[in-house]
Amino acid sequence: MSDRDTATGGCLCGAVQFTVDRSGAATAHHCHCDECKRSTGCGKATFVMVADSHMNVTRGEAKFYSVAGASGGQVHRGFCAECGSPLFSRVDVLPGMYFVKAGAFDDSSWIEPVSSFWATSAQGWSPVDAAIEAHDHNPG
Repeated sequence: MSDRDTATGGCLCGAVQFTVDRSGAATAHHCHCDECKRSTGCGKATFVMVADSHMNVTRGEAKFYSVAGASGGQVHRGFCAECGSPLFSRVDVLPGMYFVKAGAFDDSSWIEPVSSFWATSAQGWSPVDAAIEAHDHNPG
């Protein structure tokens, strides 16, 4: 695997670091739901869906906060216990996947979101990208 095939990332303080084999990165999306906005402190969360087998935490350990998602299943949000940086999420309705926050990657220039979720919750100061597909809620 070349360096181009691997993406690295971590938290602000460096206590938690990870690598992703980009061949296991399925798709990237924006989510405008209230929970994502609150957990990121932004108008949306941008994330890359990565298969478990292609994600490796190489340093430290994320702390998780779990809540019931809109589907009724649990959403587990991983963050650094030292600096609070949001890193990735896991959802019960899609086992085997990490939802890695785009801002947690050292170089996120390769990420190309293909859709927005919860478009109806988008704020005017952080609008839905009109160039990509938008869903009123979670797709599916």
